[in-house]
Amino acid sequence: MTPRITGTRRPADSAAADMSVRRATARDARRLTRLVRSSSAYEGPYAPMIAGYRVGPDYIETHRVFLATDPDGRLLGFYALLLAPPELDLMFVADAAQGLGVGRRLINHMKGEARAAGAGSVRVVSHPPAEGFYRGVGAERVGTVPANPPAVMWDRPELVIRVDPADDAPTRTVEQATHTGS
Repeated sequence: MTPRITGTRRPADSAAADMSVRRATARDARRLTRLVRSSSAYEGPYAPMIAGYRVGPDYIETHRVFLATDPDGRLLGFYALLLAPPELDLMFVADAAQGLGVGRRLINHMKGEARAAGAGSVRVVSHPPAEGFYRGVGAERVGTVPANPPAVMWDRPELVIRVDPADDAPTRTVEQATHTGS
């Protein structure tokens, strides 16, 4: 049994409020790799997908990779956002932090990063069991990505997360500023 990272289970809002999100550095590569390889979401038939998987320092330095930690510095989860074209390439939440609001907080952070980079939406090719989570945070299913043996032996849901400027803060577009004379 995996021990809970935050001790006793707390309401999701409390856990999300206590965590911090920061840009990953090359020094975080081993911790991120361990999180990927230990994910129970990839047990059974999905295990080959992450066997030997590595989040390298070069990947972290090339892409927008952010991690969430608790007040004691323990890794709760991370995501990687690619910008050309916008895609959520990786997202993992530690098994012991599942259900505490970490994933939702990372998605909201990712939307802010995508918005700041000028993206209107972000593509997600989901691990099949994670589709419900993504739909729960507002993603819309737009298709299916077929299996690609030997690397990926199953079809995967393709989703889009809209990055609406009104989601997180009252932001005016350039058109609105022009029309109001601001």
